[in-house]
Amino acid sequence: MTETPRPRVAVVFGGRSGEHAISCVTAGSVLAAIDPERYDVVPIGIARDGRWVLESADPERLRITGPDALPSVDDGGVPVALARVEAGTDLVVSDPSRPPETLGEVDVVFPLLHGPWGEDGTIQGMLEMAGVRYVGAGVLASAVSMDKAYMKVVLAAAGLPVLPSIVVTTRSWAADPEAARRQADELGYPLFVKPARGGSSLGISKVRDAAELAAGLAHAFEHDPKVLVEVAAPAGSREVECGVLQALDGTTETSVPAEIRITGEHEFYDFEAKYLPEEATELDVPALVPDAVAVELRALSARAFEAVGGEGLARVDFFLAPDGSLVCNEINTMPGFTPLSMYPRMWAATGVDYPALVDRLLRLALARDTGLR
Repeated sequence: MTETPRPRVAVVFGGRSGEHAISCVTAGSVLAAIDPERYDVVPIGIARDGRWVLESADPERLRITGPDALPSVDDGGVPVALARVEAGTDLVVSDPSRPPETLGEVDVVFPLLHGPWGEDGTIQGMLEMAGVRYVGAGVLASAVSMDKAYMKVVLAAAGLPVLPSIVVTTRSWAADPEAARRQADELGYPLFVKPARGGSSLGISKVRDAAELAAGLAHAFEHDPKVLVEVAAPAGSREVECGVLQALDGTTETSVPAEIRITGEHEFYDFEAKYLPEEATELDVPALVPDAVAVELRALSARAFEAVGGEGLARVDFFLAPDGSLVCNEINTMPGFTPLSMYPRMWAATGVDYPALVDRLLRLALARDTGLR
């Protein structure tokens, strides 16, 4: 009897964005969770300069060990590329110093990339062109969800509540800073200034008055030439989240919601609070909210997922105001899978543990076609 070959999974991580290290940490967690008896796994790192290389499958190499010890892709690895061939999509060595070498066909890619050049539809488009299946949202959903300005337009059009905001670019700020100042004044302080296409809270600052606006914009411009200036949630608002996961029949499921409470010196959920020592945050999974709020949160999360055309998975973040109203903050089509990440915690509390979650996402991707669907 011929044994059925294991599906070959290319776990792709790293990338060119400022979230390179977080992508590596996420990959370490996923590599440790994939069942090697069910899948043939090939770790592929994308170096900070964009080169694809074969990487180590050792999850320990991809851990954060301190504030100044963030993991990174080994850019000295063997260069590789995906190549479309008649029978499918092969992984090939692309080193000009070596003879051509095919490493075998790739059945599915798990793109664990956060931020631009990965979570924004770019790698999704490349994989569609290569004709290889992949985990997660497609090109449009990835691009819309990555760009917070367009995300707000789509969510608002679907009837979901969002906070008022304006967009400031490096060009518009240089051409007419007073116009941006007037628009910010009309929104009313305090404001949050954030890169429009960033993640992991990099480049975000709270601006308390007009005198702080220029510094806040300069900080955000370090990460993105397009910046969102957004009204702060009402005082006393709580940060709550919900996970969305497709079932194998294509229907949408939602997790129990969770809450993040910031402690210590962190005024909001910044990079350090997210990924460095956990005493900076307190997490409630499930969130301690009234049943009616939890039901509404899950319903709004599913609507947000459908509004952007999501596939596979997403995490939807909300502000819960003191009066019980909910405002959608953002949708993440490739939420983190680090040990501190909320998405797997919410699903574990809902009855889907970490290995089962990873397996479900791979099976979903293997079952769907590339191209228009």
